[in-house]
Amino acid sequence: MFKQYAKFAIIPLTIICSGLSVAGVSSPAVMQEIKQIQNDWGKLYFLEEFKNNNYKELQALARKANYLSKKHPDSAEALTWDAIVLSSLAEKKGGIGALSLVKEAKKKLEAAESIDPTVLDGSVYASLATLYWKVPGWPIAFGSDTKAEQYFKKALMISPDQLDANYFYADFLADDNQYALALLHLDKALHAPTLEGRPFADKGRRQQAQKLRQHLIGLNLYSKQVVER
Repeated sequence: MFKQYAKFAIIPLTIICSGLSVAGVSSPAVMQEIKQIQNDWGKLYFLEEFKNNNYKELQALARKANYLSKKHPDSAEALTWDAIVLSSLAEKKGGIGALSLVKEAKKKLEAAESIDPTVLDGSVYASLATLYWKVPGWPIAFGSDTKAEQYFKKALMISPDQLDANYFYADFLADDNQYALALLHLDKALHAPTLEGRPFADKGRRQQAQKLRQHLIGLNLYSKQVVER
C-alpha cells in the first residue's frame, strides 16, 4: 500500500545530514558558507522558537543553499546541503505540493554522490535513504523501502557510529516493527561522538533518539505483558 502523500513528512538526513564535518571542501570561503547554512538550518529545524513558524525562513535558506551549489557545482558538500534544506522545506510544506521539492532534492543528492559518495561521512546515502523511505511509491513518486534500506546500509558502512544515520535507520526499522534492531541502532546513536560545531542539531537529534528509544521500550514492555496474560 502506498504512503498517504497528503501526510508524508521528509526528514532531512541531516541525514542524515544535519551539519556534518565539511573538511572535504577545498576552499575556506566555501567551507564557511556551508557551515553557516548548516548552523542556520539547525536553528530553524530544532529550536522551538523557530521550527513552529519557519516556512519563510526555510525558503530564504533554500535560496541561499541553491545559490551556493550552483556557484560551486563540483562541491558535493554544497549539493548535499542544498538537498537537505530542500527536504526540510518539503516537510514543512507537506502534501502533493512537496513532491517537486523532494524530487529536486533527490537529483542533487545523486549529483553529490557522483562527485564523492563518501561526502559528509556517508550522509548523502543516509539522506537518499530517508527520501526513499518517506515519499510515496509509484505511481505517485519514487519511494521504496527496499532502496531505502540499501542506502541506509551504505551510509553505515562508511560511518557505522554516525549519529544521524543510526537514528534514521532505527526509525526506519521501528516503522517496520523491527524493534530490537532499532533499539541497537538507537543506542549507537546516543553513544555517537559529539557533532562538533553542530550544537542545535546534536542536542535535537539526541533528544529525538531518546524519545524514540523510550517509545520502543514502552511498546516492548506492553507486548510482553500481553503475552504473559
